[in-house]
Amino acid sequence: MYRLTFVSLVSFVLSASVAAAQEWTVATDANVFVGYNYQQRLFADFSSVESQNWFMVDSSHEAGPGRITLNMMLSLEPVTVGHLVYASDQRVTPGGSPQLFQTGESFQQIPLSNTQHPHDLFMELGASYRVNTASAAYIFEADVVGAPALGPIPFMHRESARNNPEAPLTHHWLDATHISYGVLTGGVETGGLTIEASAFRGEEPDENRYNIEAPKLDSYSARLGWQRGPWSGQVSAGHLHVPEWFEPYDETRITASIGYDGLVRAHPVSALLAWGENRDAVVINGVSDNFLLEWNLAATERTSLYGRGEVVEKEILGLGYHPLGFQHPHVYSHIDALTLGLVRDVVNGLNGRFGFGGDATLYHMSPDLLPFWQGSHSYHVFLRWRPNVSAHHHH
Repeated sequence: MYRLTFVSLVSFVLSASVAAAQEWTVATDANVFVGYNYQQRLFADFSSVESQNWFMVDSSHEAGPGRITLNMMLSLEPVTVGHLVYASDQRVTPGGSPQLFQTGESFQQIPLSNTQHPHDLFMELGASYRVNTASAAYIFEADVVGAPALGPIPFMHRESARNNPEAPLTHHWLDATHISYGVLTGGVETGGLTIEASAFRGEEPDENRYNIEAPKLDSYSARLGWQRGPWSGQVSAGHLHVPEWFEPYDETRITASIGYDGLVRAHPVSALLAWGENRDAVVINGVSDNFLLEWNLAATERTSLYGRGEVVEKEILGLGYHPLGFQHPHVYSHIDALTLGLVRDVVNGLNGRFGFGGDATLYHMSPDLLPFWQGSHSYHVFLRWRPNVSAHHHH
């Protein structure tokens, strides 16, 4: 595996600083939550003090007929998520943030369940080149760590989701490839339409959250995007080579979404409606569909109301290791989740926007889950910081 030392990181930052001094344009963005997470379950309640966060810098400069952009995005979640977690007043190490019915990736060689994994330290590291002509724009991107052309904009960058500290339960049906080790993408934009294709590594990040893993180009995807005024949409599909080590088979992912970022009666509103389908090879019934609706409404200049509704079909009770080539059925459970939350900015100045917030999530579930999770619900209270003026980053 390739490892990036702190010397390399410092060199990258210094290079960006020198470049900025040579008339490069620098854009930054960030989002930080510090809060208390409580997950009520039938037999064991889980609570956590944690911080979901990310920090990003882009540096761009005219080069030849186009413009080159260097991208770097970091997260401190390997040290701020999954460490101060308690179950029935006993400290535990679940491998991430407690979250009812969340799945994806692993911890100590066990598939994560009811837990959202921390993001890797290096969430993005790469470069893109854009050439604008009279009729079209041509885009080329190469990332050591990055996102292929698959799915909607990752949840942490969507305005409809940025006030919510939790990842969607539908994450691994929509945008979980946003941290892929090795990505090559080419695309064309014309008349509000964007056509992109990518080659990338299909495997999810491993349990070491600090390293940069060996890039590969064993998977592929394509996406058709559309934008007109405040409306945008996309349809995409990708073939992922063995995304999870404990389910050693390929997966086809298909997604579609439509979003709105505009005004409703003078109030800024962001919303996304999305569908994702995973088709697992070597599985008797390997097709599962998940749906997401999320929104953020600026009710006043300082108060935002956010929410998320999800219809989820995934393995909960049957999640585990499956031998290579073994023809086995998936045991799917059904979960409906509704989250309602509020954030109130108390400081909005040169040092950014500081706000207090909280949310609650209620669940409806299929009968197989009732003996273990009947009546379960969850809460968050948090302090959120973000820059006063964000440079939105769209993968």
